[in-house]
Amino acid sequence: MNIYVGNLAYSVTEEQLQSAFSRFGKVSKAAVIMDRVTNRSKGFGFVEMDDSNEGKSAVAALNGSEIGGRAWKVNEAKPRGTSRW
Repeated sequence: MNIYVGNLAYSVTEEQLQSAFSRFGKVSKAAVIMDRVTNRSKGFGFVEMDDSNEGKSAVAALNGSEIGGRAWKVNEAKPRGTSRW
């Protein structure tokens, strides 16, 4: 399951992201998206979890949680290239 994590504090690392989600199950990948020019976090990232039940538990528990001074927006990631319209 691919999970979108938004509203991250710019100081959040991939290790912190993985640690937050690993409480709910095995994390296969955690990535904070970085700006290529400034090499600074863009304030969002993605987490991959193999077990969708564990992923859904993590989404339910972490969505809206204040971590690093900001309330995270956590939901299942939409496939790339899809539009909301």
